[in-house]
Amino acid sequence: MSRVAAIDCGTNSTRLLVADVTESFDGLKDLRDLHREMRVVRLGKGVDATGRLDPEALERTRAALVDYAAAARRKGAERIRMVATSATRDASNREEFFAMVRDTLGVDAEVITGDEEARLSFVGAVGDLDPDDGPFVVTDVGGGSTEVVVGELRDGVAEVTAAKSVDIGSVRLTERCLPDDPATPEQVDEARLVASAVLDEAFAAVPVEGVTTWVGVAGTITSLSAIAQELPAYDRDAVHNSTLSREQLHRLADELVHAPRAEKEKHGSLHPGRVDVIGAGALVVQALADELHARAGIGKVVVSEHDILDGIARSIA
Repeated sequence: MSRVAAIDCGTNSTRLLVADVTESFDGLKDLRDLHREMRVVRLGKGVDATGRLDPEALERTRAALVDYAAAARRKGAERIRMVATSATRDASNREEFFAMVRDTLGVDAEVITGDEEARLSFVGAVGDLDPDDGPFVVTDVGGGSTEVVVGELRDGVAEVTAAKSVDIGSVRLTERCLPDDPATPEQVDEARLVASAVLDEAFAAVPVEGVTTWVGVAGTITSLSAIAQELPAYDRDAVHNSTLSREQLHRLADELVHAPRAEKEKHGSLHPGRVDVIGAGALVVQALADELHARAGIGKVVVSEHDILDGIARSIA
């Protein structure tokens, strides 16, 4: 058994998982969560427009990592791996970020490619699913990018057959197309077109015909599930393995993208740091739902709380 700490530093949020990883006689790896934590630090704020990480965003991230390092030590983590994704891939001043992480955690941040991000998300998402439900398509809608991955579970091992990461996500689409509160009809129309056009790149690279199960991971889709269930507060157990139909996703996207901030804040399960970007994220999920219905006849998404964090933890055990 190994005790590890995994950190995922994305465009919108930074998250920590401390877990025990046990490898069985047949080579399978099981995770037992000890601690999960999420902070919305908005590291990617303005990166799409300026190409640089904002100093205040860097400081918010540093403060979160200080606490994460302390939590990992308290829990007795033997190894730590930090993965940085879309925002830092695009930033011209990312060396400042690297130096800050090294000073704070004592390890180097790994800026992974979009394809590696997609692979880790797939491994995390399907690791405990029934292989007979595959082939799977896993989508990870983040703040700055969206990953589409196809693969299967064979003998307990996740095998990725195709993956693509594209530069569209809840923060990026908000900053690019939805500056007003509430968004105007013209802005919403433009956002839908942009999301569909960018996702076309993913589906051109990742054939989804023949896929039978769609698994959605990360904060946008889990938030949509919590809202759909009208949860008074976020409940990880209620969200995990819940399902949302294509019709529900359309309704949620239409409601959230047109709602003013004050209306969205009434959802007790929605993290305050996601309120201003959940409408754009819902539009990306809606576009995914339409493409998967047209290409593979899929009419619902299975929402998973297991994602890239779980994949990172499995990778270092």
